[in-house]
Amino acid sequence: METAYLQSFLLVVESGSMSEAARRLDLTPGAVAQQIRALERELAAPLLARAGRTVQPTEAGHRLVQRARTLLRDVSDIKAMLGSEAASGELVIGTINTAIHSLLPDILARFVKTHPGVKVFLQSGTTATLYKAMQQGELDAAVCLYPSFALAKTFDWALLREEPLVLLAPSRLARRDPHELLRTSPLIRYDRNLGGGKQADRYLRAADIVPQERFELSSLLAIAMMVDRGLGVSIVPDIASPLLDGQRVAKIALPLPSETRRFGILWSRASPRLKLIHGFVESAGLVTAGKVNGNGSRKPAGR
Repeated sequence: METAYLQSFLLVVESGSMSEAARRLDLTPGAVAQQIRALERELAAPLLARAGRTVQPTEAGHRLVQRARTLLRDVSDIKAMLGSEAASGELVIGTINTAIHSLLPDILARFVKTHPGVKVFLQSGTTATLYKAMQQGELDAAVCLYPSFALAKTFDWALLREEPLVLLAPSRLARRDPHELLRTSPLIRYDRNLGGGKQADRYLRAADIVPQERFELSSLLAIAMMVDRGLGVSIVPDIASPLLDGQRVAKIALPLPSETRRFGILWSRASPRLKLIHGFVESAGLVTAGKVNGNGSRKPAGR
């Protein structure tokens, strides 16, 4: 069975169009149709059916989709292990949302310069869901918070950034006492299901502040926009994102000591794509061969 035909089939399913799949593959629609017919003859089952202006998988096609993805992934793993994908192949990277809006684009920009033949798939999620996906082998690496539990010895970790908690307030309130603002202004909570939100909640308890809660959400950028609009104040990790530059908000240091949010890159030491993963980590300016510190993190190079 030609793996290229399986790739064409998956692309048709993904795009819902023979023409679009052909465009992405730089083939003619007739060539893609011929590949699909060859697959159908070999598997003795119809795989695609016309549904209006789109093409959709048949029942047999649906069953093939997941198996085909697994098979192509296994073939890619074998090539990576044998060294034939040193400069090509693919990586599936999981990421928390704030990394997408801050450090990740710069890391990817450096990575594609040194690995132009590698295709990168990004999947966003919480640290808990990303860690579970790593355990199940669904991701090659994850840009996430350091887990609140001990990492399995099969995983490695490199620290990207540590972010203290700060108070976000409208710029006009930059000189006000942060605890006074927290007691008298509506609070825009960072989601308490997330690590940073839990840290913010612990800070409020430690400071003995009962806030006037107005909103609770998981997007730090949306929180900054709401603060800019005068909807309240918020305790959030001090993220480094250029998207915050356009917001009229002040970051005010908190009087009490607070936990820092530590996030970095997590990967499996046994991954067949370890060379590519190390290339990704190096693109983040990290040392991949250094000794892991006692706190479970690696130090970024040059710091």
